[in-house]
Amino acid sequence: MGKKLLQQRAGRGNINFRSPSWLRLGRARYPIIQGHHIAKIVDILHNPGMLEPVAKIKMDDGKQFYVPAVQGLVVGQKIEIGEGAPPAPGNIIPAREAPEGAYVCNLELHRGDGGRYARTAGVYGIITGKTEHKIAVRMPSGKITEIDSNALVTIGIIAGGGVLEKPLLKAGNNYWKYKVRASKWPNVRGVAMNVVSHPHGGGLHQSVSRSSTVARNTPPGRKVGHIAARRTGRRDRK
Repeated sequence: MGKKLLQQRAGRGNINFRSPSWLRLGRARYPIIQGHHIAKIVDILHNPGMLEPVAKIKMDDGKQFYVPAVQGLVVGQKIEIGEGAPPAPGNIIPAREAPEGAYVCNLELHRGDGGRYARTAGVYGIITGKTEHKIAVRMPSGKITEIDSNALVTIGIIAGGGVLEKPLLKAGNNYWKYKVRASKWPNVRGVAMNVVSHPHGGGLHQSVSRSSTVARNTPPGRKVGHIAARRTGRRDRK
């Protein structure tokens, strides 16, 4: 009897493989906002599992929510939210009210989805064009994406830029980086394991040493490698 494969353990869903959502401050999303509001930055916090800092915002109607913080925000600062707010850094406005060339972040695709694009540390989009119902935005990847003209955007650049340039220096830092995320680290190769631990393990050197193609109906303990491959064997070179 060999050991269970890593993906079999993960499928069981024990504590080692669950997303540690209990560590999160909350969803960093826009609430449903109607009209014009004056809000205050209550605090700027770290949300485990996210690179960027998170701003806790309290609106004039008492509603509180979290959004990714932009550069220059300070605790106690007043911002404006909704229709009629000026395109000043930190303000949350409909995309149609942002001027062309403005730096925007935490963009919604449709009004009310809470924010989808340009949300990680140091990134931003640029308003490149407008039509009656659509706003063209150049994303951090360089792709031009059209969003709804009523979709909410935050003026500014997400804070925390350059965080990925800091070296990890030791494996312990990598351990804690992945500990707060829904991913398992380190990811050990099957050929590096013992023969009892993985179908690819064992042997005098690290290699599969046999065909790595398995059928679709292979039992779980063998189902690793090229699953239900269309073809096998060496490719015919002509």
